[in-house]
Amino acid sequence: MITIARFSFPYEAHIARAKLECAGLTPFVADEHTINMQWLYSNAMGGVRLQVPEAQAETALEILAQEEDEAALVEEQGCDTAPCPVCHSHNTEYYQFGRRWTFLSIMLLDLPVFPIHDGIKCRNCGQCSKTPPDTDN
Repeated sequence: MITIARFSFPYEAHIARAKLECAGLTPFVADEHTINMQWLYSNAMGGVRLQVPEAQAETALEILAQEEDEAALVEEQGCDTAPCPVCHSHNTEYYQFGRRWTFLSIMLLDLPVFPIHDGIKCRNCGQCSKTPPDTDN
């Protein structure tokens, strides 16, 4: 077995291991249990090691070097985010309106006075907008 990559945390090594297993290789994650028990030893031990048989090393390094294209993934798997009403971009994230005021009213009055509304925030233009209520009934 030859070490092809080192990671600070075991979950990072397992993501890479899963990627290699999907390609038909036989990777092994070394030192993960030691790092899980004493994570402060990670740097001293050289991190969690991802290992493969020597014959598969070159192929494994090529697979790990490939970066996933976000646009290709969206095209392949679809996009489930709501579009921005201003710029029509799907680069949005979940956002809640009124959380600060509700938290403040709970702290001061011990009663939630302000309602919290769900919405989206566009990462491209920064616009925040409320999502309409579901009308699937």
